[in-house]
Amino acid sequence: MKIQVMGPGCSKCAQAEKVVREAVAESGVDAIVEKITDFQDIASFGVMSTPAVAVNGAVKITGRCPSKKDVLSWLELS
Repeated sequence: MKIQVMGPGCSKCAQAEKVVREAVAESGVDAIVEKITDFQDIASFGVMSTPAVAVNGAVKITGRCPSKKDVLSWLELS
């Protein structure tokens, strides 16, 4: 499983990455968490508002930091 956390590096983006990493650790799922900061790479997902999170290339949330509960539900469904 691959999880991409997208954002230029603002505090909300850092919080989103932290929440995702904590959820992955808590779930025990074998996942790679990748931070994407390049605007062109972010736009290639169709994302116009950050932070954003994609799981296996599918965008799950944009414009706000996900909760740990959100991330855990995505991990269970993937």
